[in-house]
Amino acid sequence: MYATVIHANIHDRAEAERGVVEEVIPMIKGVRGFVGAYFVAIDDAHGISIVVFETEEQARAAAPPEGSAAAGVTVETLQVGEVIGAA
Repeated sequence: MYATVIHANIHDRAEAERGVVEEVIPMIKGVRGFVGAYFVAIDDAHGISIVVFETEEQARAAAPPEGSAAAGVTVETLQVGEVIGAA
């Protein structure tokens, strides 16, 4: 399994939460190879998401580009790595 780890700047917390629940989660659930995801608000200005896929190719294909914007957030950094453990 491979995960995308995204650090995002939150510009509008309410809009970011709405976007995750109403847009991102329904969309990502339909992506081939999707395993699971967590979206974490570190504080009102920063968030992290970890989205897991079956293969590295699927993870890279589903990842947004760095600097892209979505509802209430801007992607600051994006990394893809192999999942070495899960509980």
